[in-house]
Amino acid sequence: MEGGQGPGIHYTKKFDLSGLPSYRPQHRVQGVIRQWGVNYIADSGLVDEWERGFRDHHPEVTFSDHLKSTILGAPGLYTGVADLAPMGRQLIWDELTAYQRETDSLPLEITFATGSYDVGGWTFSLAVMVHKDNPLTQLNLPQLDGIFGAQRTGGWKGLVWDTSIARGSERNIRTWGSLGLGGEWREQPIHVYGYNLKFHFPDEFSKKVFGGGDKWNEALIEYANKAAPDGSTLILAADQFMADLSRDRYGIAYGGAQSLTPETKVLAIAPDERSAAVELTLDNVQNRTYPLTRDVYYYVRREADGGVATHLREFLRYVLSREGQEAVQADGKYLPLTAAAAAEQLAKLD
Repeated sequence: MEGGQGPGIHYTKKFDLSGLPSYRPQHRVQGVIRQWGVNYIADSGLVDEWERGFRDHHPEVTFSDHLKSTILGAPGLYTGVADLAPMGRQLIWDELTAYQRETDSLPLEITFATGSYDVGGWTFSLAVMVHKDNPLTQLNLPQLDGIFGAQRTGGWKGLVWDTSIARGSERNIRTWGSLGLGGEWREQPIHVYGYNLKFHFPDEFSKKVFGGGDKWNEALIEYANKAAPDGSTLILAADQFMADLSRDRYGIAYGGAQSLTPETKVLAIAPDERSAAVELTLDNVQNRTYPLTRDVYYYVRREADGGVATHLREFLRYVLSREGQEAVQADGKYLPLTAAAAAEQLAKLD
C-alpha cells in the first residue's frame, strides 16, 4: 500500500536492511534524554519503539519527550531544555543563527531516516508536476533552477554566504520553447505555481535546486492554506495550485505526488545535464537516487568540547542501527536508510 494520510502503515514493502549494522552498545549508559521537536514520530509511535528497544540495552535511561512540532526543536536545544531535536526538515537560517548566538557553536545534524514517498506530513519527496498534455517527460536541476529561480549574487550554505552559486539572468527559463518544445508551445510563457515563501517547502526546494539561493521567478504564483467559504474545512495550498494547474496546459508546480490530479503528471528529474533522469517512485526515494528526496533529522546539542554526550551518542547509534531502521520500516511512513547513508551518519558520531 502507498500514499494516504494519518498515522497508519502506508508502505508494506520490505527493503533489504541486512547491510545495516546490528546495535551493539559501546558503553553502558544512564540518565535522562530530553527530546523536543517533530510530532510525527510520536503520533505514529515510532519514538516509543526506539525508546523501548534502547532501554532493553540501557534500562537505567529514561526519556522526557516534548514532541509537539518541528518549530520547537531548535529553541529547545539553544535554551538548554532539550538534548535532542528531531526535525521534519533542516534547520532554517533564523534557527541556525539563534543557536549560534546562544551557544557560539552549531548543533550536530544527523539524518535519522529518509522522508516518505508520498505521505502527507511525513516529509514527502518533492515532485515536479505539469499538465498531462505537456510533451515533456523529464527535467534536470539546472533547468528547474532556470524555471523557478532568478538571477542572484549568491546564496546561503548554512550561515556562510556563498557567491559561487551566483548566476545571471541569461539562465532564466521563461518559455516552453527554451526547453526545446516547438509548435504551439514554443512562445508560450511558463506559468509557475508554488507555495508562498513563508512555508518551509520553498526553503528545501531552494537548497536542492538553487544551491541555497532565495531569488524566485518574478512571476511565481503563490498559495497559502485557507478556510473553505463555509469555514468547515481547511483548503491546503497544494490542493489549490494543483486545481489551477489542472486547468493550465502551460503551468508547472512542485509539491507532493499525493496531490496529483487526473489532469496532471509527474516529471522524472536528473541531478545535472549529464546524468540520466530518475523517476519518482517508492524505490527511488528509499534508495536515495531521486534528486528531490527529503530527509528527517536529529539535531544534537554538543558538549563544551564540541563532542556529543555518551548517552545521546548511544541512542543515536541505536536509531541508525538495523533495529532502529527496522522500526522505521515497520512504521510504514518514513523510509529506512540505506547501509551507505547510515554509515555516513554513524561516522559523524565518532
